[in-house]
Amino acid sequence: MALVKSSLVVAASALALTACTTTNTIEEAPMPASVNAAAEAAPLIPREVLFGNPTRSAGRLSPDGKWLSWLAPRDGVMNVWLAPASDPDAARPMTAASDRPIRQYFWAPDSRSLLYIQDKGGDENFLLYGVDIAGGSEALLTPFEKTTVQMIGSSNTIKDKLLIGVNNRDARFHDVYLLDLGSGKMTEVLRNEGGYAGFLADDSLALRMALRANAAGGMDMFPIVDGTVAATPSEATTLEDSLTTSPAGYTSDGKTLYWIDSRGRNTAALVAQDTATGEKTIIAENPKADIGGALSNPTTGKVEAYSVNYLKTEWTALDPAVKASLDWLESKLEGQFSVTSRTDDDTKWVVVNDPVTSPAKAWLYDRKASTLTEFYTARPDLVGMPLQPMHPLEIPARDGKTLVSYLTLPPGSDIDRDGLPETPVPLVVLVHGGPWGRDSYGYNPYHQWLANRGYAVMSVNFRGSTGLGKDFISAGDLQWGRAMQDDLDDAMDWAVGKGIAPRDKVAIMGGSYGGYATLAGMAFTPERWACGVDIVGPSNLETLLKTIPPYWTPIVNQFHQRMGNPNTPDGLAMLKERSPLYSAGNIVRPLLIGQGANDPRVNQAESDQIVEAMKAKGIPVTYVLFPDEGHGFARPANNIAFNAVAENFLATCLGGRAEPIGEAVANSTAKVIEGAGYVRGLADQGQ
Repeated sequence: MALVKSSLVVAASALALTACTTTNTIEEAPMPASVNAAAEAAPLIPREVLFGNPTRSAGRLSPDGKWLSWLAPRDGVMNVWLAPASDPDAARPMTAASDRPIRQYFWAPDSRSLLYIQDKGGDENFLLYGVDIAGGSEALLTPFEKTTVQMIGSSNTIKDKLLIGVNNRDARFHDVYLLDLGSGKMTEVLRNEGGYAGFLADDSLALRMALRANAAGGMDMFPIVDGTVAATPSEATTLEDSLTTSPAGYTSDGKTLYWIDSRGRNTAALVAQDTATGEKTIIAENPKADIGGALSNPTTGKVEAYSVNYLKTEWTALDPAVKASLDWLESKLEGQFSVTSRTDDDTKWVVVNDPVTSPAKAWLYDRKASTLTEFYTARPDLVGMPLQPMHPLEIPARDGKTLVSYLTLPPGSDIDRDGLPETPVPLVVLVHGGPWGRDSYGYNPYHQWLANRGYAVMSVNFRGSTGLGKDFISAGDLQWGRAMQDDLDDAMDWAVGKGIAPRDKVAIMGGSYGGYATLAGMAFTPERWACGVDIVGPSNLETLLKTIPPYWTPIVNQFHQRMGNPNTPDGLAMLKERSPLYSAGNIVRPLLIGQGANDPRVNQAESDQIVEAMKAKGIPVTYVLFPDEGHGFARPANNIAFNAVAENFLATCLGGRAEPIGEAVANSTAKVIEGAGYVRGLADQGQ
């Protein structure tokens, strides 16, 4: 639930959530008769099973194929584990995080160490750590304060070194260093005195390109030759292409540079550029959606397959051998799958399979032997649980745009399986963050949780969402609280018109931008929504832009052009007009707010302000603060605690089922600042 997807943090693996059972007795809040009859036969899925630690996640093969790694609990906290590929049962923990879970890790190219990033209390000052495979010793590789690591380059031929960026000299900009993974020595490669937002390197770990924001709201791209950045850019984008065009990496021989490029078209194409002649060739494009991902050969770096995500993710192979492998996997696996790890010789893959209505599994795929061996089931306690299908939708907006959306219905409500309930059920519109991100098809713990409690759940890719072409993104420019919000209203009206939900039983819920949309809905259209759940959402766009992290400085101009410029009278007036804080007095429906005290993107003041404004008007609000969290709730105990409050809040508002709060809040760091009496069971927590 990020306000923006920052490229300034080392990326390694996606965060997977939950798994574990509970023996608590589960009581139910009363539901409307039309819902109760259909849903009462389905068991409630305990929050622990949905949002606790997974048994395993983020499985990887070492590049040399000798080792398997994954994240799994150690003393209740997610850590990195290791086992020989020849003996997966001989596993041992390699890290000893005891407070916050490790969520991103990756292999060193030489297979001699595991690397991970970690911050403190959600402050997003991510530092890089390394763990030696042979000896098990752990080292902090970037021993700095208030520093965020940026991954710039790795190599298929220089396997014991990485190029990284660190902003310890100037918090706004990342300097480039060559990191020796064996000795831990850092050697400065380029001091970023030019205000560059990012860099691109080739397989020799030579810098080849620097990117810097321009006045047009896009990026200028400067060639780098022998360590010197050119005075003039060779490529550039404007605002309209800024989120859909970027260099995507070189082949290992440096002769081809790949681009994801929307210049001259609406949806982003995969383009190959000859670095000697500059000639570009379109490899793939799709009229409905951007090229979203690629599989590149681990040794050559050549793209062998690409994906497009419109309603669902679809892969197309360019290499015949990869096509044969993808076709074979499709014949063996139910639902969508993705290749998450490959050995250097490309004979072994880790494949993750998502059937949606059963828990995801990771498999070890031997390409030569054509065998699939189960690696793990991420959440085995979900086996046999009443997981519900997800329905992709195309919903018309009032101006004719198509809103790609996803709907999950309560168990037992859709007898004829036509994607519509037999009678209307309460609905939760779940709004994604970003806003420059998107919702996609697949297992979603929030969809499953809320559907299990008796609600239809709808996720809407409103204008401004990514992946669906630059025109759709640009349609959201300067439309926070206006056309972007209208799309959510239109989706709600569509659902009511289709008989999915009664008009007076629809809630809005979301995190980050989704939290803003919740506040905007409650304040700007106070009679529309039955209630709202805001998680780390900004209430004041002016103060939001004043307090963004310093390392976002290079791209702040894009924020101003897409949201509103606080440095101009008209821009400032618009930001205030679009800020729910200034309309807080209009709120008339129940509101729940969750916030992390260390959030560097949406500061605690964003929630404090609107809570105080509501209190001053005598308007009820429930406010839960987590002193050890940032932008979202990383610690499972905290996430479970907030969701315990949220489902009991929604049960009061919409009439769905709820597992009692029990000990969930007491077992977390949650501080109920305001409104404990408005949520069933919360006042009993002794805060």
